[in-house]
Amino acid sequence: MNLTSQQQALLDGAKGPAMAKVVKTLVMYGECFGAERMVPVTGANGHLVTSFGLSMLGPVYDLMDELLKDGALSGQSFSVDPRPLDPAVPANPLQKLLFKIMYSKQDDYEAQLRSMGLLDSDAFTCTCYQPEVGNRPRRGDILSWAESSAVVFANSVLGARCNRNSGIIEMFGSIAGFVPEFGLLTDEGRKATWIIEVDCKRKPEAQVPGSAIGMKVMEDVPYIKGLDCWLGRELTPDTQDYLKDMGAASASNGAVGLYHVDGITPEAVEQGEQLIAPDAQIYRIDDAELERIRSSYPVMWKNPGARPKLAFIGCPHLSSAQLAHWADAICDGLSASGNRRVQVPTVLTAAPSVADAFRKTAAYRRLSTTGAVVSSICPLMYTNNPLCGSMPIITNSNKLRTYSASRYYTDDEVLAYVTTGKPIK
Repeated sequence: MNLTSQQQALLDGAKGPAMAKVVKTLVMYGECFGAERMVPVTGANGHLVTSFGLSMLGPVYDLMDELLKDGALSGQSFSVDPRPLDPAVPANPLQKLLFKIMYSKQDDYEAQLRSMGLLDSDAFTCTCYQPEVGNRPRRGDILSWAESSAVVFANSVLGARCNRNSGIIEMFGSIAGFVPEFGLLTDEGRKATWIIEVDCKRKPEAQVPGSAIGMKVMEDVPYIKGLDCWLGRELTPDTQDYLKDMGAASASNGAVGLYHVDGITPEAVEQGEQLIAPDAQIYRIDDAELERIRSSYPVMWKNPGARPKLAFIGCPHLSSAQLAHWADAICDGLSASGNRRVQVPTVLTAAPSVADAFRKTAAYRRLSTTGAVVSSICPLMYTNNPLCGSMPIITNSNKLRTYSASRYYTDDEVLAYVTTGKPIK
């Protein structure tokens, strides 16, 4: 690793032993992947994936104390993944007791985060790039993030550059102000080694092609063709929402950190098929392939025929447009079915700033009468509670399906359960 004189000084302890350990860790990390140098982190803000105060994470809290004591603070303000708890989300007394035990360090950990450089008291979301949140990278920014759905969105849709780091490594990059240069930080590492040919007769729901791509290419970079006939060739807010959900599925069902969409994402618009490596493999996705992928999902409920007890909509967090769309869809669906309240307890999740703005609208006032809950919780952290994770939970999120026993349904299927209590006909 070729370090600058300033980087070498930090490694030698010029700013204390804690900073020296941070730099040593980054050097070792980079050497594992063949990095030859460090590059500055240029994004305005960082983002941390470790947002939860699990009682078993003692070493993390000890590390934070050591860093704070020695003044090795983040050089950036940062947002954090969603909180694991929200009293508004349905839970029985025993489940709430277990949550209290599991996340007993939450308040203490959030105090550490504030001391380290938390952006603000409500900067808890996996979609930190939403305009309302204030942590949206620019094209070409070098980032030190780990949250998989945020990394893939920043790389693909925004044209920033970030590797899929671990939770602690991302913080170290923000503290040091530099990260090792390899992988998705390099031009070569951003070349596509897969061509994805989408040939469907109807617009595919974002979650399933994302799942298919992730399971096929794993950590490789795909160049996706054929989506422009459904999405157009502009990065409109609706298109960004589609790519957000597709990318989250590809990152969780596989390990995709970057994808290019022909004619839509910034690097594909600028460079076109020059982004495709000469020996790229081809994967064709049609309606039959999507059905094959979806039918392969295991049903992990104890009773596969159980009536759903909870519906989570929004993992990753919903955008403001998605939140408004779901509010209208639920209210209109209930009206059409002759019901006044949701037939399955329903939680819609969004970033605190997005949710707060929505709560000031007429759409929210209408939705609030149905019993549906708008929350900024992390659904994954909710299902970490074994008493909750074993419940028959339905979701429109392939990410939540992958990381829990929740069962994936399309938007229309989830809506049918929520508004009628029955499967779609």
